[in-house]
Amino acid sequence: MLQIRDILWGFLYIACAAAIQVQVTPTHREISVGESKFFLCEVVGDAKDIDWFAPNGEKILPNNPNVQVNRNDETTSTLTIYHADVDDAGIYKCVARSGDKEAQATVQVKIFQKITFKNVPSPQEFNEGDDADIICDVVGSPVPFILWKHKGVRIQSNKDVRYNVMDNGHLLIRGIKKTDEGAYNCEARVMETGEINFKMINVVVNVLPTIRARQSEVNATADMGVSILLACDADGFPEPAVTWAYNNVILESGDKYSLNDDGSELVIKDVIKVDEGDYTCIARNKAGEMSQEVSLNVFVQAKITYMNNQTATEFDDEVTLTCEASGDPTPSISWSFQNRMFSEGEQASWTRPDQYESHDRNIVVRSHARVSSLLLKNVDFTYAGQYLCTASNSIGQDNQPVYLEVRYAPKILGVVAVYTWEGNPANISCEVEAHPGASVTWFRDGLQVPSVNTTNVKIYSKQSNSYLEVSPESQSDFGSYNCTATNAMGTESKEFLLIQAEVPSSPEIQQVEPFSSSAVVEFDEPDSFGGVPIIKYLVEWRLDGHGWTGKEYDATEDLTRITIVGLTPDTIYEVKMSAVNGKGESESSAAVKFKTGPIPSSEAPPLIVTTSMALREPSAPKLEAMVQNQGNALKVNWIKQDDGGSPIKHYLVRYKAKHVSDWKPEIRMPHSSEYVVLGGLDWNTEYEVRVVAVNQKGKSEPGILSFRTATEPTTMPGASGSGLSTGAIVGILIVVFFALLVAVDVTCYFLNKCGLLMCIAVNFCGKAGPGAKSKDMEEGKANFTKDESKEPIVEVRTEEEPTQNQEGVGPAEPNETTPLTEPEKKTKDDVKTEANNTAVEVKTVPNEAPQTNGNESKA
Repeated sequence: MLQIRDILWGFLYIACAAAIQVQVTPTHREISVGESKFFLCEVVGDAKDIDWFAPNGEKILPNNPNVQVNRNDETTSTLTIYHADVDDAGIYKCVARSGDKEAQATVQVKIFQKITFKNVPSPQEFNEGDDADIICDVVGSPVPFILWKHKGVRIQSNKDVRYNVMDNGHLLIRGIKKTDEGAYNCEARVMETGEINFKMINVVVNVLPTIRARQSEVNATADMGVSILLACDADGFPEPAVTWAYNNVILESGDKYSLNDDGSELVIKDVIKVDEGDYTCIARNKAGEMSQEVSLNVFVQAKITYMNNQTATEFDDEVTLTCEASGDPTPSISWSFQNRMFSEGEQASWTRPDQYESHDRNIVVRSHARVSSLLLKNVDFTYAGQYLCTASNSIGQDNQPVYLEVRYAPKILGVVAVYTWEGNPANISCEVEAHPGASVTWFRDGLQVPSVNTTNVKIYSKQSNSYLEVSPESQSDFGSYNCTATNAMGTESKEFLLIQAEVPSSPEIQQVEPFSSSAVVEFDEPDSFGGVPIIKYLVEWRLDGHGWTGKEYDATEDLTRITIVGLTPDTIYEVKMSAVNGKGESESSAAVKFKTGPIPSSEAPPLIVTTSMALREPSAPKLEAMVQNQGNALKVNWIKQDDGGSPIKHYLVRYKAKHVSDWKPEIRMPHSSEYVVLGGLDWNTEYEVRVVAVNQKGKSEPGILSFRTATEPTTMPGASGSGLSTGAIVGILIVVFFALLVAVDVTCYFLNKCGLLMCIAVNFCGKAGPGAKSKDMEEGKANFTKDESKEPIVEVRTEEEPTQNQEGVGPAEPNETTPLTEPEKKTKDDVKTEANNTAVEVKTVPNEAPQTNGNESKA
C-alpha cells in the first residue's frame, strides 16, 4: 500500500511541476456601491509572479488607493476593492507566472448602485405657455427606468401629446398651463432587483401679469391745490409688483407723488398743467411684465390775465375796454354792466372773430381768440362805472372789474315838487351827478339864498347832494327855488317848487265782515293824499244811539283791512273812518251799519255791555264724524264756536291711532273750511282726532273725537248680494272663452270653409271639402280672364241669391271675385233652375291657397 501511495504522490508532484493552476475565490461577487470586498487568488504550483488585471486590461498597481493588490505568500494574492463604485464593475483577472509558464483565473464583479436622485430641484418654476423641462436626474446600477405621475395618475405620452418623457428621464410639458401646476412624482425602478424610489417635485407655473386701468382717461383741474388719483389693477402669479412711469422715468413717493403699499394707486399732488400726459402703469413678476397707459388731461380754469381802465369825455365818438383771459378749454368772455349782459355769443376763433352789437348799435363786443373788447360809441355819462369782464369755460370762471371814467357837466336830479305846510320844515333835494365834482348854489327870485335877512332857510350838503331846508312862515315862502351846479365841464340849473300841502280826501269803506265780538273793515285809500303821506287812519264805531268809540291805526303800505275788537255779539253797530296826514285829518267816510254774529247757546258767555272787551283765544270747536263708503276713511266736521273777539285764521288738525304714540303730520285748514277727510286709515283701528282753532290771540283748546274704522271687507266693495266667489268668476271666464272659440270656428266654416266644424262635416257627413274637384267645377265658366303668366287656381262660387247674414251682419265687402253690379231679380223658376246649375268661377291667384267667397250652394 505504501508503495502505491508514494507512486501517486510522485506522479502528482511531477504533474504540478509541469503546470501551474490558478483559482479565484469567490468566482463572482455582487457589491453595492460604497461597499468594500476582497478576492483571493490561489496558485497551485511554483509561481514567481501573481498579478491582477482590471476589467480594462490594465495591470493593477500596488499604489492604487481604491483597488489594492497584496501578495500574501508564494501561492496567494488578494484583490481588495474599497468603497466600490459603478466604474469598478467588470471582470478581474488573476495571472500567475513561473518562467514561461502562465495560468489565470477570472472573477466577475457586479456593482449594484441603489437608486440615487442626483439633481431633483423642487420647486421648479416655469412661465405659462413655455415648454417646461421638469428635471429629475437619477443614477443607479443597473440603470433605472423612470416614470412620472401627476395627481396619482401615470403620465402617458401616447394619450396626451403635450407630455413627453425624454431619454434622460426628464418630463417635457409643451405649452404648460396654470392648471398643470402641482406636485409631480418622479419614480425610478430597477427591473433586475425590483428596487423602487421616487421624489415629489412641486411645479409652479408663473402667469404673466394682466393689467387694467380703472380709468383709461382721467380729468383734473390745474392750480386748484387738488390731488388726482390714477389707479390700475394687476393680476398674475406670483403677485406682480406695480410701478408707475412718466416720460420713461420711474416715479417714487415724495413731495409730488404718493404710492400705496402695492403701488397700484398713484396720487399726483397739487396738479398743474405740466402734469398732463400719459402715465404708464407697469406690472412685473417672474413671468415678465405688462404695462397700461393712463392719460391725464389737465384743464385750467378760466383766468383773466389783462384788462385796462379807460377815461373818456361825454359825447366822445367811442371808447374801448379790453379784457384778455387764459384757460383750457379756451374760455369765452362776456361783459356786464348794471345787470346788462354783453356777449360775443359763440367762442371766437383765430380766423373768425365773433361780434355782438346792441340794438342801438352803440355797444359792440368783438372777440378774437382769448381777447375780447367792448366798444362803446357816442359816449354818454351813464356809461361811467364798473364793467365786469367774465371769462368762463367748462372748468370755472373768473371775474374782474374794468372801470370807465367819463368826464361830464353836472346833471341835476331830484323831485321837482315838494309839499309842506306853514311851520313844518321841508327839504328840497338837489341831487347832482357830475365828474369832476360840482359846486351847488341856490337862488330865489334871482337872489342867492339863504340871505342875511332870512332865518327860515338853511343849506345842508352831503356828498354830491345839496339840501335846502325851508320852514314856511307864510304863503310867500312857497314857490320856486333854483339849484345851479357848476364844474370844469359846464353848468346846469333846475327849478324846484315848494307847494302848500292839503288834508287828504276821506277813505271809502267797501264792506264790513262781522264776527261775534269783532269785525273786519275793508276800505279803499283816499283818492288824494294832499301831497304828503297818510300817517294813520282813525276808525270810529258805536251802538245805535251811543257815542262814538275810536281807535287810530298806523298807516302801512297796502293797508286795506282793519279789525275792530271788543264788540258785543248779536248787536247792530255803525262804523266810519278818516285818514290823517301831516296837514291834518280828512273828513269822515259815510257810516256803514253791520250786525255782529251770535254765540251758540251752550257756549254763550255772560252778556257784557261794553265795547272794550279784551281779545281771547277762541273756543274749542265741536266735532262730528262720518265714516265714508270706503270704510277706512273718515269725514270730520266741526261747528264754529266763539272766535274770542278775533277772526279765526285757520284750523289745525292732528290724528293718530290710539295704540301708537306718534301723531300724523299736522294738517292746516283755511278759516272758511268746515271739515276734513282723513283717508287711507288702518282697518279695524281706533283713532283719536284733535282740531284746534287759531285766531290772532292764539290757539283754542282742542276739540277731541275718537272713532274706530270698519273691519276690512272680504268681498269687493260695492258688490251686491253675497258676491261672486273666485271659482264662479273663473268659470264665467272659461265659458266666455269657449263661446268665442265656437264663434270663430263658425265664422271660419262659412267664410273660409275651414275649422273644426268643417272637419266634422267632411269626415262624418260626407261633405266635400274646399279642395275637392267635381264635374260641376270642371264645367263652370270663369268670370274673369285667365292670367297666362300665373298658374291659375280654380275657385268655386255659386251665384244663387245670398242668404240673410246671421245676427244682422251686412253684406260682405266686395273683393276681386265679387260682381260690381247687383244681380237681376229672378223668378222662382229661375231660382230652381240655377240651384241645379252651379257656376264655376276661375280666379288667377299665384302661389296662394284657394279661397271660396260667398255661401256654398246646397247640392
